[in-house]
Amino acid sequence: MGRNGSNDWKTAQLGDVIELFDSQRVPLNSRERQERKGEYPYYGAQGVIDHIDGYIFDGRYILVAEDGENLNSKKLPLALFATGKFWVNNHAHILRGKPGVADDTFLLACLNNADIKPFVTGAAQPKLSQANMRQIEIPLPPLPVQRRIAGILSAYDELMENSQRRIRLLEAMARAIYREWFVHFRFPGHEKLPRVASSLGDIPKDWGVKSIQQFGTVITGKTPSKANAEFYGDDVPFVKTPDMHGNMFILGTNDRLSTAGAESQANKTLPAGSICVSCIGTIGVVSITTEDCQTNQQINSVMLANEASREFLFLRLQDAKQTLENLGATGATMGNVNKGKFEAMEIVCPPDDLLARYHRLAEPMFSEILSLFRQIQNLRRTRDLLLPRLLSGQISLTTKENYANA
Repeated sequence: MGRNGSNDWKTAQLGDVIELFDSQRVPLNSRERQERKGEYPYYGAQGVIDHIDGYIFDGRYILVAEDGENLNSKKLPLALFATGKFWVNNHAHILRGKPGVADDTFLLACLNNADIKPFVTGAAQPKLSQANMRQIEIPLPPLPVQRRIAGILSAYDELMENSQRRIRLLEAMARAIYREWFVHFRFPGHEKLPRVASSLGDIPKDWGVKSIQQFGTVITGKTPSKANAEFYGDDVPFVKTPDMHGNMFILGTNDRLSTAGAESQANKTLPAGSICVSCIGTIGVVSITTEDCQTNQQINSVMLANEASREFLFLRLQDAKQTLENLGATGATMGNVNKGKFEAMEIVCPPDDLLARYHRLAEPMFSEILSLFRQIQNLRRTRDLLLPRLLSGQISLTTKENYANA
């Protein structure tokens, strides 16, 4: 007897129920992407990493991470939908369910619920090869049951997408004002101020050029000794670059320190509202802390002296990705913007009264974005608790009524 009291639930290897499109992937390096800036999303292993002027795929596909630390930690979903016109590099598998065999939303749920540890190779650089991915076993109930499960999960996904849309709108509004005032210099009263020369080009009178260290205290993170197991626990978030990818705010970390671990390097503790910037390896990822935390040595952070500069500096540092990458270029395989370089990096800065005026406009938008991110986090947690019960058949979905409505 199968799940839900029925014998029509089967298991299948993923490779038997999907169509695979990996052969169509085309990777572009950062320089090529810089030369091809455009409107189409460019996907990597864990989501959109850039936008370029062309696309390979048009439609809805499932992307599955092929490599990266997340294959072990699973802090982020293994699989996600990419919809519309987009480009994919060679760090994500691209697939769809076979028509009449597997529902795409059901497949996505199975992949994100699957135990993939037996199929991941490589310790330092985890990898899920195409051959191994094909061997992942998934439950395969009849298609109407798959669609019923997909409908339940889609209700959660729709709520999360509504919040994501509001986040994108709020972020676009904050960024539009930022660009109008601080990039194009069309701020209130700009007509009355002449331009004057500066080390970074012509800027409005009364504006200035400031180094990053003038905005607050710069702290370079450090990893407590891993030889001391007592330094690690559940007390203090320990931020690494993967925790920051795609996140305006840091709401969770793969690793945490014990109180003893944090106190062993208390001068590395960052308060909520600090700005973190990845400066070794993947350079120029920018996020804001939401609670007391520490980071590893790949991250330089600004503990702000004036909260009114937070939104401006966050967006300015996001825009400075290319400058940071140039500062980190050493001829070695891994770029490195050390503390001295980061502190000394200069940016054009408005006078305090204009900075405060922008803060009054942007801070409520950033606060609402943070609230929406937390709502999404709670919805995802609830859905993820429900998911294994649906996929194991603990929740009955096989009545005639359910089949009829599927």
